[in-house]
Amino acid sequence: MSEKTLADASRPGAATTDHTAGPAPRRWWILAVVAVAQLMVVLDATIVNIALPSAQTDLGFSDGNRQWIVTAYALAFASLLLLGGRIADLFGRKPAFLVGVVGFAAASALGGAANGFTMLVAARALQGAFGALLAPAALSLLNTTFTDARERARAFSVYGAIAGAGGAVGLLLGGVLTDALDWRWTLYVNVAIAVVAFAGGWLLLGNHRDAAHAKLDVPGTVLVAAGLFGLVYGFSNAETHDWDSPLTWGFLIAGGVLLVAFAWWQTRAAHPLLPLRILLDRDRAASFLAVLITGAGMFGVFLFLTYYLQLNLGFSPTKTGVAFLPMVGALMVTAQAGTTLLLPRLGPKAVIPLGFAIATAGMAWLTGIGVGSHYLGAVLPQLIVIGVGLGLVMPPAMQLATGGVAAEDAGVASATVNAMQQVGGSIGTALLNTLASSAATDYLSGRDATSPLVRAQATIESYTTAFWWSAVLFGAGAVIAFLCYRRGVPRQDADAAPVIHM
Repeated sequence: MSEKTLADASRPGAATTDHTAGPAPRRWWILAVVAVAQLMVVLDATIVNIALPSAQTDLGFSDGNRQWIVTAYALAFASLLLLGGRIADLFGRKPAFLVGVVGFAAASALGGAANGFTMLVAARALQGAFGALLAPAALSLLNTTFTDARERARAFSVYGAIAGAGGAVGLLLGGVLTDALDWRWTLYVNVAIAVVAFAGGWLLLGNHRDAAHAKLDVPGTVLVAAGLFGLVYGFSNAETHDWDSPLTWGFLIAGGVLLVAFAWWQTRAAHPLLPLRILLDRDRAASFLAVLITGAGMFGVFLFLTYYLQLNLGFSPTKTGVAFLPMVGALMVTAQAGTTLLLPRLGPKAVIPLGFAIATAGMAWLTGIGVGSHYLGAVLPQLIVIGVGLGLVMPPAMQLATGGVAAEDAGVASATVNAMQQVGGSIGTALLNTLASSAATDYLSGRDATSPLVRAQATIESYTTAFWWSAVLFGAGAVIAFLCYRRGVPRQDADAAPVIHM
């Protein structure tokens, strides 16, 4: 056992599980259960988007209110993630996982049965709240179940692929369900997924509390929840209104101040919600930044390419989802290669910047779309390149962000990863929407705005602008990752997170 592990074990509340007893015998089944639960959470960020027009027609809410169906989920999810992660550490990952699954399913059923706008928004907020409990519990279960370095890499390649491709899967599933059945089934489908996840979790998971002697940091919880709410709400308001709106900059400033206050409080709290030791490891901090940047840049792919495929190429919702599958396949293949082959040999300083560079090239290539372009020539090859790049970034970054932490911190470290991805997505959506809208407005200035061809070209200008800025984000990610990661292979100890024997 390394000195680092001994030091971790000596802290109050540290787990004392014997590391030498071997890996959890049912660990691959546990991975399957965790993957199913994570897919449910991730795809719900996009599955409802395709169904929004149908839901709006059915329930009769305005265009201005439509965004709240998406924003309510994002606000609750992002705000409560760190609390959810700490609850898993304090009270056990199995109960946190099972309660999260049941609550998510119940909220989904409520949303599917919604008879009005208010009921649907409330259901989406409840989905986000229970997702904030479920997601960090699921990720921390991987970190504490897989203690062999090679097996952990394989497990995180699966998890990271789901985290990266879940949005595209949501688009596909949302399109199929909306076309074949009804928009309500984009929510009801979670009940079926939850039954599988709950049964597997109940049978396979053991109850283990690694921070049982710690206490919940209530001031820290309030500060970080309010701070994350302010940031996500501010960026969401910028997307639907304007950056000059007092609600936009007011919430952004308030969120930033509250998060600074949270960081200050964590240095003084007896039982901090987010122990700063989690952030002080150089590779882990770089991984959090990589996840944040990837979350922001990926929306340039999913959001604007969805618009292009449906509005310009005339794809149906189902066909749009199918169009993203090659990217998903490329991402899953390179996720496996990146975590199991390249990362242990080359280290993150080579692998993750390389992934960002490839994704940058793919996004820049995608800016070549035009009014008369075709999917096979102008979209498909670019999507495959982007998938290859993201597969070298997301799974390795998630593995490094959660690996090497003491078991009592596994839940909150996992929650931080999810929070980075969610906040990054909110930033990317707001920023890219604003830039795209400005590009379209600038193109129409001085031209005949009534001409269908001019208006079509204006939309192309908006999409390509978003793609260029996504390329800039990925390019910045390559530079930041190269500067921040240590040289050589990861130095985190494979035994640092004690095994939970199932």
